[in-house]
Amino acid sequence: MPVARFYCPIDLKPGRAARLTEAVTRHALGALRLRVGDTVILFNGDGTECSAVLARSGREALAQVGECRAVDRESPLVVTLAQGISSGERMDYTLQKAVELGVAAIQPLTMRRTVVRLTADKQERRRAHWQGVVMSACEQCGRTRLPPVAPIAEFAQWLQGVGSTDAVRLLLDPQANLRLRDLPPPASPVLLLAGPEGGLDAAEREAAIALGFTPISLGPRILRTETAAVAALAAMQALWGDG
Repeated sequence: MPVARFYCPIDLKPGRAARLTEAVTRHALGALRLRVGDTVILFNGDGTECSAVLARSGREALAQVGECRAVDRESPLVVTLAQGISSGERMDYTLQKAVELGVAAIQPLTMRRTVVRLTADKQERRRAHWQGVVMSACEQCGRTRLPPVAPIAEFAQWLQGVGSTDAVRLLLDPQANLRLRDLPPPASPVLLLAGPEGGLDAAEREAAIALGFTPISLGPRILRTETAAVAALAAMQALWGDG
């Protein structure tokens, strides 16, 4: 059975006891039913991971940190996913699989066809939830750096700031004639734009193309919003990354 991995945003020093967060304690001792003396792997997002042994101190859970080592499981292909917000578990699925496929950062976008409309206070709670999805995906897939989830942005305002970024800009568009295999390997980071349920409307599509986004198709079949970005990332990793 694989050794359980946990993200712990704390200082991890070999030979020292680390006090585990409440969330990690619940997951390790409650959900996974690990016991004192079991070995786990801890990482705090700085690119290293540490072996550790679970211990108890009163009501708190501790872990005695052993060897720490630098681990590089990041993709050489640096992709930021700008994803139109989808409803419920669809967005969670997209973010989880995007992390497994090596995405470097995530920008959630509110677009004209976005079904979910969130107030300002709910936006931050939802962003924190998505960051938790990213954290869990990193625990599962072995990454030691967490892709950040940016605050939710409105599409038109976000697009105004894209002009200053040095990135290859790709737009998932079922109307496009180009495929990923028709493009040269990117010489700079990639900005991948994917729409919500129903995709981008005509005005959003035109605005993105005007700012240098190249429309690309993933084939003759129309993919659901939770599938499209995942399929694109998998193809990009196979063509240009470490897939």
